[in-house]
Order: sequence, then C-alpha cells, then structure tokens
Amino acid sequence: MAAHVVVGTDGSSSADAAVEWAADDAVRRGCVLRIVHVREEWGRDAPAGFDDSLAEQARGVLDAAAELARRHAPGVTVETSLEIGRAAEVLRREAEDAEQVVVGSRGRGGFAGLLLGSVSLSLAGHVATPVVVLRGEGVRRAHDEIVVGFDGSPASEAALEYAFQEAARRGARLRALHTWQLPFIAASATAYTPLVEDISEGERRLAAETLAPWQDKYPQVELQETVLYGHPVLALGEASATADLVVVGSRGLGGLGSAVLGSVSHGVLHHADCPVAVVRARGEG
Repeated sequence: MAAHVVVGTDGSSSADAAVEWAADDAVRRGCVLRIVHVREEWGRDAPAGFDDSLAEQARGVLDAAAELARRHAPGVTVETSLEIGRAAEVLRREAEDAEQVVVGSRGRGGFAGLLLGSVSLSLAGHVATPVVVLRGEGVRRAHDEIVVGFDGSPASEAALEYAFQEAARRGARLRALHTWQLPFIAASATAYTPLVEDISEGERRLAAETLAPWQDKYPQVELQETVLYGHPVLALGEASATADLVVVGSRGLGGLGSAVLGSVSHGVLHHADCPVAVVRARGEG
C-alpha cells in the first residue's frame, strides 16, 4: 500500500475538523489520504432492511468526508474504507502501516461534557505510529509555530524528532519547551537560593545539550528554546494558545513503566487549545 495518512470519521463536526487537518497533512507529506468509517455490526434480530439502511448511511458519511477533503485540499488523493466493528480496534489496525493517524477529540454519541472521546484515548499511546488528536472545532488562525515538550526521556526524544520534521515540512517555528520543578525535599526552599539557582542552571544546560544535535540536523528550523519552572501540562496548555500543533511523547520521566499514556500527555490532550500529536518512542511497549 502506498504511503498514507489515516483519518477516522463519523460525520461529527470534530471528525470534519480531523478530515480537513489530515487532508492538509497528506498534501504536505505527498501521501494518500485514507478516510475510514466504522459502523457497528447488528445481529440477526435486527429489523429487515435495517442493516442495509445503516450501510447506506455509512457510505454517505464516507462520501461526504471525501468531498470535504477534496474541497479543502484540492489535489489530495483520497481513498475510503467502510469497516464493521469497533472504531478503536479498526483504527489501531489501520495504524500499523500508516504515516500517522488523525482523529477528532470527540465523536457522535459522546456526552457533551466529555473533554476527550474514548476512541482518541484508545489510540494515543497505544499504537506505534504518531496519533494526532484535533482539539477544538472550526477554523483556527495559523500561527506558523509548533510547540514540543521534552524532558530528556526516550519518549521526548521521539517527540523532538517528530516536531523538528514537522517544523521543517511546514516551514514553521519550533518552540521547544522544557519545564522543571523542585524535588520534594527542596520544595520549601526559598526562591533564588543557591540550590534553586543550581537546579535551574542544570536544567538549562540539559535543555541546550538535548536540543543541540537536533538543531544541527535541522538548521533550517527556527528554534526557540524555553526553560520554565512549573508544571508541564500548564506550560504546554498556555503555549498551545498560539501554536498550530503541540507535540508530546506518550510517556516521560517519572511515568510508571506499565502506563500506556503518561500523565503529561494525558493532561495536554484534555486541555490544549490546538491539535496534539502523541508520539511513541521506538520499541516502547
């Protein structure tokens, strides 16, 4: 199969935003856009003709999404796939040979109060390919900036690689954000004491050393290095207000080895104001 970007759709406004984003992404990558719609299988007790009605409705959802993609990104090559089963399971399977998977933050059937849908959470951190979750709906003003969070872990290295590649592909600025917090034992230390200054300097040095090889590899990318004292979810959430994309690793330092999705990536997925890409490190189980 040719290189392709997969996007899941259910006809919701959130899914429409995902289709448009994925269409642009496919054009940037020179890939095929593969639009997938999943419908449930009904048992033998379903009323006569009900299954045919569902199939017709599902094909209508796919046709509308394909038309939307072509209208939004003229020239994009589109293929569609109608599947029967559970959306999360089908999209996990589709992710196996995809460049990346794009989904809306919520779909049909979700309660209005839910910030993130079950399908999004079932994919992010669970598949080897990057997963982009569209936060928010409607047209956003382009900022030509990508934000990436990093902490020196293997997962954040994977996020940095993806972010630099994406910034180079878009011709966008890259803001690399590293946050630090005082160890618990030093939490009561007075501000600007030698201990705090030493920790702060060490974190700035770590950030610079981590970013240097990537900047050498992608000299065309305008890099803004930001080192802050504070919680990473809050910092990335604030940065997302003026970003086109926030990139995070699926797990970071301090994450439990058994956790599939770390607390930082989970928090950013819930609170970011722009699309979020969750990138899993190679070999991460």
